[in-house]
Amino acid sequence: MSDDKIKKALQETGIGDMITCEQAFAVADKAKVSRGAVGDYCTRNRVKIRGCQLGCFK
Repeated sequence: MSDDKIKKALQETGIGDMITCEQAFAVADKAKVSRGAVGDYCTRNRVKIRGCQLGCFK
């Protein structure tokens, strides 16, 4: 269920195979899921995280 909401939110924002942390946070808010759920979805679906606010992903 969460995956469907996340996928829809990503599609609506035009995000493909790369996302920034800021965008991931916005997707989580839009889909009403946790930020961790968005991170897990991105890992499973090979969506790269860039522009990490903590500097973990460049």
